[in-house]
Amino acid sequence: MEATKIKYTQKDYKSENAVRWCPGCGDYGILNSLHKAMAELNIDPHKIAVISGIGCSSRLPYYMNTYGMHTIHGRAAAIATGVKMANPELSVWVGTGDGDSMAIGGNHFIHAIRRNINLNILLFNNKIYGLTKGQYSPTSDKGFVSKSSPYGTVEEPFRPAELCFGARGNFFARAIDVDMKNTVEMLVAAEQHKGTSVVEVLQNCVIFNNGIHEKITDREWRADKTILLKHGEKMIFGENNDKGLVLDGWNLKAVTIGQDGYTIDDILVHDATTKDNTLHLKLALMCIEEGLPVAIGVIRSVESPSYEEEYMNQIAEVQKRKPKKSFTEFLLASANVWEMK
Repeated sequence: MEATKIKYTQKDYKSENAVRWCPGCGDYGILNSLHKAMAELNIDPHKIAVISGIGCSSRLPYYMNTYGMHTIHGRAAAIATGVKMANPELSVWVGTGDGDSMAIGGNHFIHAIRRNINLNILLFNNKIYGLTKGQYSPTSDKGFVSKSSPYGTVEEPFRPAELCFGARGNFFARAIDVDMKNTVEMLVAAEQHKGTSVVEVLQNCVIFNNGIHEKITDREWRADKTILLKHGEKMIFGENNDKGLVLDGWNLKAVTIGQDGYTIDDILVHDATTKDNTLHLKLALMCIEEGLPVAIGVIRSVESPSYEEEYMNQIAEVQKRKPKKSFTEFLLASANVWEMK
């Protein structure tokens, strides 16, 4: 008789450790969303591994009642790759920040995506080094004033979506720390996707970069400044759902439905599954400075064989063509006699 599957609750994924982030930190919302997503996925806690690098976000494994490993700066994706290859049955999550993954960990980040390892990268993006007390990070905007750039940084920032797509990523989603309902949906979608999933969470650091995402996260104007993309649905947004996205030549344009001759039929339908990432990248890079809403939701979700799947298939094929005997067959049970002196 088959054993009845246990129905887990959010509490089953919480560790006994006291959560220690600064009061009001956006990390609390992300952690809460992850616990809820785990419960919805109903994965056995002992079949989950949470791996992190260094940074405020990297305390994540301590607050999960799962396997976990707090590794070294920037190396979470590399360790997670090894974990997944050693035990492909595990659901592997990487908790990382914009400094941890975009700077010292940049190489591991892009190659994990390129290889399409079946793991989930949860990227906390607050555009600052919080743990080391307020230096600018690789995602800080040009001109940003910080302890390490007192006159404003002269560098152009990384945009995580660009790195993901440039590394031939097949899954990219964006969430907001205060929008936990939609964040849970994206984390569930990430786990259900086969291959590397990147979920960028726009997160607020109340101490060193408070309000960095306020232009789009404030409830007063969030509906008009963001667009929640859902596969197969019209790209509509706005407080009254009266705005939408259309193509204007090669570019995206935000319009008001019913004005300037635009009707609901002109509004684009989101296709997250198309292999051509041209429109996905345009959607991911939209910004309010260009008169466009910031895209949240699952922007790209394309099926492709995962690295470990291809690797195991290759081993099976080679063994089929060139069978290798085991150590016992080859040496211990062979006709050869070995004399030890």
